[in-house]
Amino acid sequence: MPKDFISVADWSADDLLRMLERAQQLRRLHRADKRPQTLQGRTLAMYFEKPSLRTHVTFEAGMAQLGGHAVLLRPEQVGIGTRETPRDVALNLSRWVDGIMARTFSHDLVCELAKHATIPIINGLTDLLHPCQAMADLQTIAGVMNPRQATLAYVGDGNNVAHSLILLAAVLGMRIRVATPASHRPDLGVMSQAEDLGAESGAEIFWTDDPLAAVKGVDFIYTDTWTSMGQEDEAEQRREIFARYQVNQGLIEHAPDARLMHCLPAHRGEEITGELLDGPRSLVYEQAENRLHSQKAVLEAVMLTSSAP
Repeated sequence: MPKDFISVADWSADDLLRMLERAQQLRRLHRADKRPQTLQGRTLAMYFEKPSLRTHVTFEAGMAQLGGHAVLLRPEQVGIGTRETPRDVALNLSRWVDGIMARTFSHDLVCELAKHATIPIINGLTDLLHPCQAMADLQTIAGVMNPRQATLAYVGDGNNVAHSLILLAAVLGMRIRVATPASHRPDLGVMSQAEDLGAESGAEIFWTDDPLAAVKGVDFIYTDTWTSMGQEDEAEQRREIFARYQVNQGLIEHAPDARLMHCLPAHRGEEITGELLDGPRSLVYEQAENRLHSQKAVLEAVMLTSSAP
């Protein structure tokens, strides 16, 4: 298996499904108040360049619940690029802890840490990818139906969440329809990689600028904020560009049985109406809960493998 968890595309379908199975088991154990101490004595360094609720709490709580410990590192404390090079940070941490979770702006920074670290690197989010969210989404979909039989529509900005969902579908052979404005399409490199993977897995992946065409008859409709961290100066412009991509009652009438997904945080009344986000078809808090269990499965997958003799 890969040393690092940087992209779901680095892992095989069998590996991802094993992590899914373990995440589901960990959720059942958690609800039965059972905490397997599989990472006892191990330490995870958590490096955050971006604000976080779900990523921070679920990784720190996950390590504690598995018997390990997490250390929070802030950019002003570490000084990557000013006080320290990525290489030196990776080599130092490799001698002290058992894994690194990094939540950064630059995807290249996470790749640079992984290049030099001898311990696992977990991508907690970059501007390009959000693989941990995709694994929680996979677990959420699996709680409703077989993911390989599901059709998912993603509506909104072709961002890091969309990229990881596209790659997840490509690896597992899922069906995904992506609807974004032409000006905010998913990254061409990601789409090319997904097409290559999908040719082997049988995945059905397509892009359209028509949200109605994307959602027609699907099982799940997914959206995300129109303005991500670092894009605040574009907020007003983005509200105009994405106005017709709002997930609202008119849109979901084209998918009468669809469940609704959002990775949070949400802006009620922008990318999705409040009545739908908080309504009975919404899975958003299932997704949030599953961040804990799916990431515990990821932690076990990389940290136990890396420590094996």
